[in-house]
Parts: sequence; structure tokens; C-alpha cells
Amino acid sequence: MTAPKTHRSFHDPVMVDEIAEVFATVGGGLFVDATLGGGGHAELLLRQHPQRRLLGVDRDPEAIAAARERLAPFADRVTLCCEPFDRLGELIDAAACGPLVGVLFDFGVSSHQLDTGERGFSHRHDAPLDMRMDPRTGRDAGYVVNRYGFDELRALLRRHAGERHAGRIAAAIVAARPLCSTCQLVDVVTSAVPAAARRARRHPAMRTFAAIRIEVNDELNLIDPALRAALSRLAPRGRLATLAYHSGEDSIVKIILREAADGVCQCPSTLPCICGAEPSVRLLRRKVTRPSAAEVERNPRAASALLRAAERLEPAHR
Repeated sequence: MTAPKTHRSFHDPVMVDEIAEVFATVGGGLFVDATLGGGGHAELLLRQHPQRRLLGVDRDPEAIAAARERLAPFADRVTLCCEPFDRLGELIDAAACGPLVGVLFDFGVSSHQLDTGERGFSHRHDAPLDMRMDPRTGRDAGYVVNRYGFDELRALLRRHAGERHAGRIAAAIVAARPLCSTCQLVDVVTSAVPAAARRARRHPAMRTFAAIRIEVNDELNLIDPALRAALSRLAPRGRLATLAYHSGEDSIVKIILREAADGVCQCPSTLPCICGAEPSVRLLRRKVTRPSAAEVERNPRAASALLRAAERLEPAHR
């Protein structure tokens, strides 16, 4: 399937052929794009079947505005909500648009957010330390950089980015305070790491920026409740797909989907099972699917994408 055209500065939707294949057998009903972005995947899903309705969710007001323009030809089938996706359960319930037959999550930061320099997501642009996906709410990157203690900074760099030099970077940040701009943060991190790390293929500040962004937006903690809300509301034979770009994201998805597929019992191991645990989904792919070499060549930012997908089982099979 041909990828939808890129809208404004929003990225090409990733793995469109694979996403189209996941949902090819799903007919009409309610679809949820829980991470709407510029609406590229949403457009694909709406074009795929004329009886689909779409609930598009994104906490970034700029994404909602761009998607509204892009999806204007389908306006009578589209509802857009500027909300974080951990509110997905109540948003689906409020939509009341028939059975939920498809859900898509495309986690992480968008190309639009990285390329909009003044929002502070990228180490490549000089900007205030912000990094909020929803600029209307919450603490920004400046708060994390200037208010977190050494132990907190070191822990988040290790937890969110697997940063080998977390201690050195955290100590350098604390010593250099106050920091007000992304360029200041880049200089501090670059000076803190060993010379060999400065010569590496990746910019030495890339992991630090990713870790702080994840912390600012509480990205990993939102995934579990959102996935569970979606799975519990998915109609039989409905399908769910996730695109992760970070090992932390994918690990959460993997655990939840495998628990649902295995019917993991929650009862104490020393007592008989009374929770009625049975499989509720089947995994469409036991292992992750990665983008093709051709797609990575065309869109290098797709290189780290990891696709997982599952189908809700019929009651008779549970």
C-alpha cells in the first residue's frame, strides 16, 4: 500500500504496509489511533474501509491541528481529542461509536516535535529546556535539569536511556546549574563524557535528551493503563498494534500482550486458581516485526521501530 503523503512537517507514517496488513481483515466499527501525530496512520485506516469511524487521540495541540486538516475529507467519521492516552478508557466509553475493532499505538516523540527547534526536544537546536508534548501543562525539562538531585538524575539516565556515563553526566549537570537552554545542556553532557564517547557515531547528548524527555512526559508510565484499557474494550476479532522505538516501551508492551495471550493467573501460587484466567488475545506475531531495509533507507528514523500486534479472541475460545 502506498504511504499517505506527509503533512506539513510531520513524519512519514512508519511501516504502513505492515500496519495495513494487520488491520486488513477488520471491517467497520470504531478505530482508535491513540498517538495521532499528523494523522498519517489514521488516514490509512480510514481509507482502508468506508465504514470505519476514528477516535484520534494526541496530547500535542499542534498534532491535533495538523491531523484535523489532513483528515478533513473524513470529517464525518472522525473525532479528535487533545488528551494523554492514559485517559483512553474513558475517551472510548464517551465516544459510544459502536464496537471497538482496532487500536493503534505509535509511541515516542514525533519528527515534527524533534524538528520544531523552539520546543527543545532536540540536541540539534538551541532552545529553552522545554520538551513537553503538551506545552500547556506539567513540568518542563528545565525543572528536571535544575531541580532533580544527583541521585534522581543518575537514575533516570540509566532507567530511560541505559546511559553508561550516567553518574558523570548527572554530576556535571548539578555542578553547572542553572541551565537554561538545550545548547548549554549539550555542552555540559559533551564535556562530561570520555573522549571516546564524544567520537562515537551517535551524538553524546542524544541519550540524555531522550531520558529527560521521557521523564518530563511520563511516557513509560502511561503505556500500561492505556494498553490494558484498550484490550479490555476491544471487540472479539478486533485487533491492536503497537509501534515502539525504545526498549522500555517495547518491554511493557511485550509483557502485557504475552500475559493476555497466556492467560496468566493472578492467584497466589499456593492456592487453587479462582480468578478464571484464560487467554484473551492471540499474538499475530510472536516476535517483533522490523521495518524493511528499503523503508529505513527512505526514512532513517524508522530504523528502530518495533511492531507487535494481537487479536482479541472470541468468547468461545477463551
